[in-house]
Amino acid sequence: MAELKLEITTPEKIVFNEEIVSVTVPGTKGSFEVLVNHAPIISTFEIGEIKIATKNNSIKYFATSGGTIEVENNSVLILSDAIELVEEIDVARAKDAKGRAEKRLSDKENKEINLQRAKDAFKRAENRIKVTELRLMTKN
Repeated sequence: MAELKLEITTPEKIVFNEEIVSVTVPGTKGSFEVLVNHAPIISTFEIGEIKIATKNNSIKYFATSGGTIEVENNSVLILSDAIELVEEIDVARAKDAKGRAEKRLSDKENKEINLQRAKDAFKRAENRIKVTELRLMTKN
């Protein structure tokens, strides 16, 4: 039987490198799942959650800030700007980052604030909080 190999890489390190059953990615046109013998594809994905079904019947969840995915010959390569395993997310830090971004977005007078950067920071922090809280609720 064919095996599906997944590697997740950031600019800093290889985050995940194993054989898996499937991976679900937040595509720019909606989430999609990659299984064994998936057609070749290169795509971008957005801020959201990556779900991995491992070979030992566990599920791993990651919060991601987006990136690209390439699938070819049962090999999946995910290049992400930033990605964190849900269990490793510091929710207090994410809430602080969300608060700082909200403050920047509400300060319409300050012309030195890069609004797009503040919006992106808000989305990333909000995603980290949402993914963590959702996964913690489903474990209980």
